[in-house]
Amino acid sequence: MIYTCTLNPAIDYFVQVDHFKAGELNHVKADRKMAGGKGINVSRVLKHLGQDSKCLGFIGGFTGEFIKGKLAEESIEADFVPVDGDTRINVKLKSDTETEINGVAPQITDDQLNALFAKLNQMTAEDILVLSGSVPGTLPVTIYKEMMEHVRTSGAKVVVDTSGKAFREIVDAKPFLVKPNHHELGEYFGVTIETFDEVKTYGKKLVEKGIDHVIVSMGGKGAIYIDKDEYLYAPPAKGELKNSVGAGDSLVAGFVSEYVVSGDFRKAFQKGAASGSATAFSVDLCTKEKVEELLPQIEISNI
Repeated sequence: MIYTCTLNPAIDYFVQVDHFKAGELNHVKADRKMAGGKGINVSRVLKHLGQDSKCLGFIGGFTGEFIKGKLAEESIEADFVPVDGDTRINVKLKSDTETEINGVAPQITDDQLNALFAKLNQMTAEDILVLSGSVPGTLPVTIYKEMMEHVRTSGAKVVVDTSGKAFREIVDAKPFLVKPNHHELGEYFGVTIETFDEVKTYGKKLVEKGIDHVIVSMGGKGAIYIDKDEYLYAPPAKGELKNSVGAGDSLVAGFVSEYVVSGDFRKAFQKGAASGSATAFSVDLCTKEKVEELLPQIEISNI
């Protein structure tokens, strides 16, 4: 089973307003509400690509019920730990400029955290756990590292996509795969990273620390895959940018969806890169058809 964990899920509330004016009454031209959170995005893309997964994390209140309902509509299994407060709402206002207002995460008790750990303790060597997204302020920044300790003896593979202090903590735990972007990689090492050679140099340092596989996304420049044996490059696909939300999550999902089928890292990297581009060129997360359309554009090369 593939498990995704979203510690800080949200309803993403997209609002479009013509010529928004602060301090005045504005009328919404269009809006939509979506189940948000990086791990949830990974599960949704996995489903679109034909792979089942199970969502873990914390959820509560009427907003939590909305998220569970949206996942059920897509036949995505959820096994969240219930919490007392309401899952947050993140407002994404689109007008002449884009503004985001992120809600406050609910409190998480020790009992609720232990309930999540109990689910992790049941994993086996056949499982993959994707830890994705920010750590809420109600939990310690070391939480991903603690979660990895609960699955270490099982042999389950752990994929991590996070940033900042949470990423710094997770490196020493030696996950199976990490996916920083080049800015996050540079932040970890205290340098500015702009070129492919710099990505290769510092990505390799993560491999030398014991991480099996590293994918560094570089936005419009494509992505680089690094392991102990080789460096691979995936060029960006060509298309109209419509959506900046979820492209990195789609890359992770595409990689995992192919890896569990073939075990081929080159093919997994290609599918991941195509999935990320497909989401960037879509209003919502990518579809299987869009990924397959873009796959021929993603010619993986050694660099």
